Amino acid sequence: MEGKRVLVTGANSGLGAHFAELLAGNGAEVFVAARRLQALEKVADRIRDAGGIASCLELDVTKPDSRLSAVEAVGSVDVLVNNAGVVTQGSALKQSEADWNRVLDTNLKSMFFMAQAFAPSMKERGGAIVNVASILGLRQAGSVLPYAVSKAGVIQLTKSLALEWARYGIRVNALAPGYIETALNGEFWKTDEGAALVRRIPQRRLGQLSDLDGPMLLLASDASRYMTGAVLAVDGGHLVSSL
Repeated sequence: MEGKRVLVTGANSGLGAHFAELLAGNGAEVFVAARRLQALEKVADRIRDAGGIASCLELDVTKPDSRLSAVEAVGSVDVLVNNAGVVTQGSALKQSEADWNRVLDTNLKSMFFMAQAFAPSMKERGGAIVNVASILGLRQAGSVLPYAVSKAGVIQLTKSLALEWARYGIRVNALAPGYIETALNGEFWKTDEGAALVRRIPQRRLGQLSDLDGPMLLLASDASRYMTGAVLAVDGGHLVSSL
């Protein structure tokens, strides 16, 4: 990743912060972007303390003006990591239109418009877009309908953009994590319900953030120069588990 300029959305915590630190640690100049500037500064400070290069970018991916400001502030990037996302839980009978719109706008609509915003500069020298999907875009789970629909859309978006933009040297791939343990969900996995879910994973364990390092570096770097339109699942075999 030496010499690469990378923008990571949703980089204030969780997967996004981890991806930003990972890519910076491998030589990239990283722009960490999210709505909460104070949280971003902590991520950027960790990157700088480790010897990396990081800048903070206040960004609401659902707002056209905010996306435009991001392009104007950053200019061109070599890699865009579309990671920002939200989730709601509840019965399909009780999902509100506001919740539906919030999830689809953040998880799917914004990914397209972020990609569209940075693609023109990528056309000049090629580039890579990594869309963070989920195995819930490929299989079903209860109580997360809008999220699952949005991630299924991300997978189709990835393939469609890959087809259209391959001629410009822009690679578009998706990373589809399974159940990954983070600071936010750690307590849930200690419950009986969480333990039951883990038992359904063929490897019988949760994924760790570090399990995503190799796949992310592959898709973001020139090591995947002949890959586009791929959906890379990192799930301990969950997608191939028996019914």
